[in-house]
Amino acid sequence: MSRIGLAAAATAAIAVAVGGLPGVREHLHLSTSLIAPAAAQQSSDEPIYYQDPDGKPAYSLTPRKTADGRDFRPVPASADVNFDDDAPQMPPQPPVSTTRTVKFYRNPMGLADTSPVPKKDSMGMDYIPVYEGDDADDGAVKLSPGKIQRSGVRSEPATRKQLRAIIRAPGVIQLDERRVSVIAMRAESFVQSVADVTTGSRVTKGQPLMQIYSSAIAAASAEYISTIGSKTTSSVPLFGRGSRQRLINLDVPEAAIAAMDKTGVAPVTIEWQAPRDGVVLERTAIEGMRAQPGDVLFRIADISKLWATIEIAERDLGAVAPGQMVMIRARSFPGRSFHGEVKLIYPQLNKEARTARVRIELDNPDLALLPEMYVDAEIDSGSAAPVLAVPDSAVLDSGSKRIVFVDKGDGRYEPRVVHTGQRGSGAVEIRDGLSEGEPVVTSANFLIDAESNLNAALKTFSAEGAQP
Repeated sequence: MSRIGLAAAATAAIAVAVGGLPGVREHLHLSTSLIAPAAAQQSSDEPIYYQDPDGKPAYSLTPRKTADGRDFRPVPASADVNFDDDAPQMPPQPPVSTTRTVKFYRNPMGLADTSPVPKKDSMGMDYIPVYEGDDADDGAVKLSPGKIQRSGVRSEPATRKQLRAIIRAPGVIQLDERRVSVIAMRAESFVQSVADVTTGSRVTKGQPLMQIYSSAIAAASAEYISTIGSKTTSSVPLFGRGSRQRLINLDVPEAAIAAMDKTGVAPVTIEWQAPRDGVVLERTAIEGMRAQPGDVLFRIADISKLWATIEIAERDLGAVAPGQMVMIRARSFPGRSFHGEVKLIYPQLNKEARTARVRIELDNPDLALLPEMYVDAEIDSGSAAPVLAVPDSAVLDSGSKRIVFVDKGDGRYEPRVVHTGQRGSGAVEIRDGLSEGEPVVTSANFLIDAESNLNAALKTFSAEGAQP
C-alpha cells in the first residue's frame, strides 16, 4: 500500500474513533473525500511527498527545508514503495551463468605462444586461460553500425570451389623433330636426273625424287647379283647375306634391292624415293652434280603434326604441368583456334627474359599452320578438385605476410594471417589460417586495416606512457 493509501486509511480510522464527536466527523469525511481523487490525479512524474535529503525518516507533504537550509528531496509516485498485495510483480531475472568457455591458453610470461589445452611452460607455470569475450589483444577492430554502413563493409564466407586460371603466353610454330628426314649419299655419287620436285613441294612416301649413279653402289649390286645368281651359292642363303648387307650399308632403297631380287639384273642407276609424306624444305640436288659422302640432297618434313613452343613467365611456371590442354590462336587466322596438349617443359630458363619454354603438340590436318608462325597460347591451369577459397579482394598482401579480416559479428573484425595458394576465377586458395564457412571482409578492408593499425599505435603509446 502506498503512502497516500496509508494516509487515507489513517484518516478513516480516526473518523471511526471519533465518530460521535459532532463537527469532527464532517471535517474528516471531507478530508477523506479529497485525498482519494487527489491521489488518482497524481502523475508518475509529480512528487507525492518530500523526504529528508540525507535519507532520514523525515517526510513532508509540502516542500520544506532542513535545519541547515537544504531542500527536502521530492519523491514521485513511480519511486514510491508499494505495499499492495495485488501490485504487479516484476518477472524474476534469469540466473546468470557463471560458466565460461575457454578459447585457448596463453603463455604466463606473455610470450607469443598459445595452446588449445591446459599445459605448463618450461618453468612449471600453468598457462593462463583466455575465455570467450575476453580481450585477447588480438588486434581486433570494433566498428559502430554507422561506420560499417558508411564504409560499405561487406563479408562473404570462405567456401570450397574449383579455381580456374588462364595463363596467356606468346609462342612460335616449329617442326616436330621426329618427323624430319634427309636424303644424303654415303658414297661418292652423281645425280643423273631430278624429278619435278622443288622446295615447298608436297610429296608422298615412295614418290621418285632423283636417279643416282655411284661406282660403289654399282660394284655392290653386281656382287650381290652374282652371289644370288650363281648355281653354286644360290642354294645357300648365307652366301648372299653379306653382299645384301653391303647394299643396305650404302643406303640403297629397299625397293631397288627387291627389284634386283626379282629381275636378277644389277641396275646402272638407282632411283631414290621420298622416305615420308611431307613438304620439301630443302633441295640441293642438281642434275649432273657430284655428291660427296654426307652431302644432303633433300630435306623433307611432315607438317601434319607440329610443335608450338611458347614462353611462360617464371611466376606462372608452377601452374603448368604436362597433360594440360592448351588453346592456340594463330595471328594469321583470326577467329580460329587449334587445340593441343602440353608435352614438355624444357629444363632451362631464359636468364634475360625470366621465361621457360613449353612444348605443345598440335594436329595440323589441313596444313594451315606453318613453321615459324607466331601464335598466342591459353593454358587452362588449376585443379579439378575444389579448394578452400575467398575472393581476391579479401586478401591484403603486405609483401611479408597475407592477412584477411574475419567478421566475428557485432561489428568486430579480427585480422588473421593466412597462407595462400593458386589464384583463379576471381578467388585465391587459402591453405592455412582459415576454416570453411568463416566470413571474411571483401570490401572496405583497407579502411579496417587502417583502423587496426591506428588502434595498435594508440595501444603502444598508452603502454609506453604507463611505464614509470
